Amino acid sequence: MDDPFNMSMRKYLKQVGVTSQQAIEEAVRTSGKSGPYKVRMVLTIDGLDLKHVVTGEIAGPSA
Repeated sequence: MDDPFNMSMRKYLKQVGVTSQQAIEEAVRTSGKSGPYKVRMVLTIDGLDLKHVVTGEIAGPSA
């Protein structure tokens, strides 16, 4: 059985994934710009010395 820490972290990361995808899709729809798009996600935690950066590229929508 999963402990509360892992369950809470998984729930948060699922929320991050879903809401981030929605935000990206809306931004792409309204921008009128074609991809690819360079992306960067920055994770920080208040009270902890954590700054985690993930960079990448997202292809533009198919025509």
